Amino acid sequence: MKSWKWLVRSGLLLAALGLFLWALTGYWMGEGLKAKADGKNEAAIVLGAKVNGEVPSLSLRYRLEAALAYGEAHPQVKFILSGGQGPDEAISEAEAMRRYLVEHGIAEDRLLLESMSTSTYENIRNSKELLPEGVTAVTLITSDYHVARARKIAANLGMTTDAVAAKTPQIVKAKLKTRERLALLKTYLMGK
Repeated sequence: MKSWKWLVRSGLLLAALGLFLWALTGYWMGEGLKAKADGKNEAAIVLGAKVNGEVPSLSLRYRLEAALAYGEAHPQVKFILSGGQGPDEAISEAEAMRRYLVEHGIAEDRLLLESMSTSTYENIRNSKELLPEGVTAVTLITSDYHVARARKIAANLGMTTDAVAAKTPQIVKAKLKTRERLALLKTYLMGK
């Protein structure tokens, strides 16, 4: 009988912890969206996402549409396009972004490519190296669910950020938000 009560109590404790962590990460994700970009930073980092062959995935296209609108509203901003090439991608995410933005009217001289990264941490760390000396404040452009973690990683790397949040494709929203909560916890615990 005692082992049964212990099992129930343990299960309830784990459920309570799970609910607490779900609420906490949801709060962090909401807080991350509050620093909306206004064009004051001279550089914006556009974080990559999947490329299908040479074509931006829907997630990446939404990020690029957000970058395009931001670039049109703030023509002084330069973009660092950050994303490497996965084994199933014909070109790097950075190159796919460059092509899209140039085709849609953003001048090539406003674009810098960072095409070696394979994670959000590497995106931001490698992009930081491309910033002019002394610049530590940037705008991050990424999917809405991803903003909080990207901003936390940038803060861990000594950067001040605001953000442009791109919408997330409805078909993958639940999956990505759930996965992002786990990644956000990892970032808070491990720093990456």
